[in-house]
Amino acid sequence: MIEIKDLYKEFANDDVVTKVLHDLNFGIKEGEFISIMGPSGSGKSTLMHILGFLDTLTKGQYKFRGKDVSNLNDDELAALRNKSIGFVFQNFNLLPKTTVWDNVRLPLLYAEGKVDLGIVDQVIESVGLTHRKDYMSNQLSGGEKQRVAIARALVNSPDIVFADEPTGNLDSKSGLQVMSILQELNRNGKTVILVTHETSTAEHAKRIIKLKDGKLVSDDSDFKQKIAKTLTDLK
Repeated sequence: MIEIKDLYKEFANDDVVTKVLHDLNFGIKEGEFISIMGPSGSGKSTLMHILGFLDTLTKGQYKFRGKDVSNLNDDELAALRNKSIGFVFQNFNLLPKTTVWDNVRLPLLYAEGKVDLGIVDQVIESVGLTHRKDYMSNQLSGGEKQRVAIARALVNSPDIVFADEPTGNLDSKSGLQVMSILQELNRNGKTVILVTHETSTAEHAKRIIKLKDGKLVSDDSDFKQKIAKTLTDLK
């Protein structure tokens, strides 16, 4: 689904150039559940923005479903993003004095052609919030807000769901509920890419890509099996 080759990202401010990502190479298959992990400043959010068509790379190549998207303009990226990507953010990004139903419907306002609004009720039900669909989003708990954000991310039936620190503002119980929903989405075939600095959150994924100082330091799809084997060997 995704091929990244020799990716670099720099930000220029007057005469100062800040190098954020360096020579990244990896691929992502359809149906994977991946955590992009690293400390603050490692470049993981910048990488997510590039993968999710919110930003562009400085040098290198990005292929999405075989198409080179490295040099698309803003309008082309926006069209691809609206069609293919769903986002879940740490701060929810909901409209506060708007119902759950209308928050979830929002991406459909930008969809082309006729839209079946029945999908709104379906995705709200999938995150267990049918009983809250007529509530204003500012009447909800943090965990409920994040579930609304997940429903909104799903309403366009995207190819990939990106979750950027989705448990960062939640208590441990609500965080586990959110991760359980993301795991269920993946079991149903959805590609999920999670960005986090927390090991306990990253370990819900099946593969962890670790960044440090903008460089890929490890890409481990078998870490759970290796951990289990190590524990067994220690007994």
